[in-house]
Amino acid sequence: MNSSVPQGGRTMDIAPLLEIGLTQGEAKVYLALLRLGESKTGRLAKEAGVSSSKVYKILDRLEKKGLAGHVLRQRVKFFTGVQPRRILDYLDERESEVKKQKALVHTLIPELELERALGVPKEEAAVYEGFKAVQNLYKNMLEELKRGETYHILGAGYSEEVPGMKAFFQNFHTQRAKKGVHVKMLANHDVQGSLVPATQVLSEIRYLPQYLITNMTIAFYKDTAFIFFLVKNPKGFLMKSAEAVRNFRAYFDAFWSIAKK
Repeated sequence: MNSSVPQGGRTMDIAPLLEIGLTQGEAKVYLALLRLGESKTGRLAKEAGVSSSKVYKILDRLEKKGLAGHVLRQRVKFFTGVQPRRILDYLDERESEVKKQKALVHTLIPELELERALGVPKEEAAVYEGFKAVQNLYKNMLEELKRGETYHILGAGYSEEVPGMKAFFQNFHTQRAKKGVHVKMLANHDVQGSLVPATQVLSEIRYLPQYLITNMTIAFYKDTAFIFFLVKNPKGFLMKSAEAVRNFRAYFDAFWSIAKK
């Protein structure tokens, strides 16, 4: 999809406008408005490269965002784009709206958590996809554990296929240590000497033999366990099962006895 439009003999990349929340059609029409000044919809649609049937809807959205306006001349609408600096006002409004939404969600969380507690059976399982989902599983774990409690990791490692993994775990372990949560970790042999520094705080770490290295990591605590695979698009499997945690703990203890510090 082409994200550039001609402007004054040059090509302007509309990607930054897309990043701040405009659609491709809105970005094209807004730039066309800046180039043309006051314009009727026919010329505007042609200049922007959008269909005439869509240009009115696009203009309506731009006006609601405060980025376009119109005047009537002999009952004909002429549209114009507002000064580019007004984009900052649009972003301020978006930021204000996001703050209101976040405040609303904070008030809803206790009620939503109650709904979840009432509706979820004692044992559950779910599949998650993407490193963002894996990050959320770790964050949930840290929220649920209290100071002095411990979680276990079997098969800890990194993957070059997953960007930002080390940065995430450095931040995660920093927050974990600050909260006073302990970790007992069986790491893969190939990360010995390269674990992020914050991992070393409030932790017991041993390393699995070379022949036991896999791209699978198991984390468990209380009655919860999650498994994820260190591939380009990580997939995670979450289980709420006390029995599953007991079994993972048995595996962990067996491997702990043969692992090396």
